[in-house]
Amino acid sequence: MTFVLTAVGAALAVALELFEAMAIVLAVALSRRVSAALAGAVAAVLVCAVVGVVVGPVLVAQVAGDALHIVVGVALLLFGMEWLRKGVLRLAGRRARSDSYAEFVAEREALAEEPPPVEGRFDWAGFVISFKGVLLEGIEVILIVTVLAARPGGLAPTVVGSVAAVALVIGLGLVLHRPLRKLPESELKYVVGLVLTTFGTFFCAEGLGVDWPLGDAGLLLVLAVWLGVSQAAVRVLAGAGGGRATASEAAA
Repeated sequence: MTFVLTAVGAALAVALELFEAMAIVLAVALSRRVSAALAGAVAAVLVCAVVGVVVGPVLVAQVAGDALHIVVGVALLLFGMEWLRKGVLRLAGRRARSDSYAEFVAEREALAEEPPPVEGRFDWAGFVISFKGVLLEGIEVILIVTVLAARPGGLAPTVVGSVAAVALVIGLGLVLHRPLRKLPESELKYVVGLVLTTFGTFFCAEGLGVDWPLGDAGLLLVLAVWLGVSQAAVRVLAGAGGGRATASEAAA
């Protein structure tokens, strides 16, 4: 159960963040130069890899036992509740739905207004845009993956889910040359929020000495509680009205 939920959580989190990064890279590649877009993306990936190599071992080396459960649990709660908060607002119509395709179109329109790259010179403007887009999304991916992998037994499912997500997103990008248009990103991000928040609650409780009577199956009970609470929040917010969010808020 823990393996499956960890792998699913890692896969969805990585895939959704990479879809947003891919939207920016493809917009730069199709509007300016492919070389600048790829160079910026590769540079950002290298920076993220360095961050991952530094943060992961430091976390595991400095914290152990119940303290590690608490640190990992708090970190997962911080990430998960933010994803869950945004997911609830999106499902309730209080925040614009997440849409990588819309971001791709908007980025291309914005790039069309920029001066074209000078012939014979490297496109530094395209490089910076691609680098920044991948770096911002990549850092969040690295932090989430590192925290999931740092818990006892978390490395294997995290790696499996992350590798599958990376292969899927890169494959789709190479084949389609654009983000998926009808991907239910808002619902998937809501699911990621539920999974991360569930793990955070479970591991914080373990670190504080709680002995779950059902073992790892207790994750399903925690997940059910958070699902019920979040769905109740969606209904309350949707019923309260107050106007719908604009599309510009989707990526925030």
